[in-house]
Amino acid sequence: MASSLSGNTAMDTMTRRQFIHSSGVVSVGAIGAVRSVTQSPKPRAGILGAILGANERIRTALVGSGGMGRGDLATFLKFPDVDCPVICDVDDAMLAKGVEVVEKARGKKPETVKDFRRVADRKDIDVVVVGTPDHWHALPTVHACQAGKDVYCEKPLATTIGEGRAMLTAARKHNRVVQMGTQWRSSEHCREAIDYVHAGKLGRIRLVRCWAYLNWVKPIGRPPDADPPQGVDYDMWLGPAPKRPFNPNRFHFNFRWFWDYAGGLMTDWGVHLINLALWGMKGRSPLRVSCTGGKYAIDDMAETPDTQIATYEFGDFTLIWEHQYHGAHGCEGREHGVAFYGTEATLIVTAKGWEIAPEPDRKVETIKKQASNRDCREDHVRDFLNCVRSRKRPVTDVEVGHHVSTVAALGNIALRVGRSIAWNAAKEQVIGDAEANRLITRPYRAPWKLKG
Repeated sequence: MASSLSGNTAMDTMTRRQFIHSSGVVSVGAIGAVRSVTQSPKPRAGILGAILGANERIRTALVGSGGMGRGDLATFLKFPDVDCPVICDVDDAMLAKGVEVVEKARGKKPETVKDFRRVADRKDIDVVVVGTPDHWHALPTVHACQAGKDVYCEKPLATTIGEGRAMLTAARKHNRVVQMGTQWRSSEHCREAIDYVHAGKLGRIRLVRCWAYLNWVKPIGRPPDADPPQGVDYDMWLGPAPKRPFNPNRFHFNFRWFWDYAGGLMTDWGVHLINLALWGMKGRSPLRVSCTGGKYAIDDMAETPDTQIATYEFGDFTLIWEHQYHGAHGCEGREHGVAFYGTEATLIVTAKGWEIAPEPDRKVETIKKQASNRDCREDHVRDFLNCVRSRKRPVTDVEVGHHVSTVAALGNIALRVGRSIAWNAAKEQVIGDAEANRLITRPYRAPWKLKG
């Protein structure tokens, strides 16, 4: 989940048009070569070398200072080896709130900028935190990798499978550490639950179910189009997305309910929960995907479905994702969760803990474990920071993030074309379906480019 990347038409001492002219546009090959469009600054030897010195601060920049971005930044600043010299957003109000986070944690103001390229191209930055709306995840991440920075990117990794592939390619080509912000991978109780799944005690797993029945998602209504708020560079906020009149419902938090910028609950909560399901099933890819759903409960201007069920066929087990708004009575009597149904027992894991429910007459121990009070987001960020120093891959490495986000995106593709689709994971293509394949990537509005 993310919020805004911001700006003003006058970007400090130069206009955005002048800056684009001077620096070019980000361009990356999804599978082939990656071309850097700016001269990469010379980072400290520790960052591009083997290990950053233990006493050196990790200098972190925030791109996208909305709710999730500020939450991530506050978590980074809980660690004394982190500084934040600069934050970036297209909304002056969000910039001001980001400055407050840094001032509270470090007692000094960071610099503020309006264009993400002015963050990545700085020599005093080691890490870029991308907390923007989903449609702005790919370009800042790719540009940061090209500029020699490591990246912590909020989930989902991208709005399309093609963008995710471009991000993975850039990370590998430039040897960058890139972590997706799905903190449940760093949760102690989730790790225990998945270890139990991997131990084989559930027997043969034939069905995995993920669900989110969220009563807190409310109708957003139908407000009229309006002028953007003062201090918002709306053209920059749209970036590669289609040009549309400003509407308050398409902005900040509610962006996630519009196809131009996100994928609804499927790619919001779905990435968290499908992540656990795929982790338990050792990262396999589906063979066929079908999906149904629509706007059945809420009459408002949101585009993504309030009710959705996706079915993924893996050959020897089935994965089901389902969500609904205005309903807290989910599967297994829980608002959200993941259930692994085995021939010996069922394991259910949620944010609150995990438990084992044995099948009748099976010699499997009944287990109920509550989650600890430990903040798994802190552990997730610390894992990333440790990898920045060691150059190892983090627990939710960009490749894991791309795989999880791809599976979620496939559900939406099947929904939008209205039919079952067959998936070739090796080629990252839908088999024999040109319409579905067109949704693997999306056209970018000029002058933005993400080639490949």
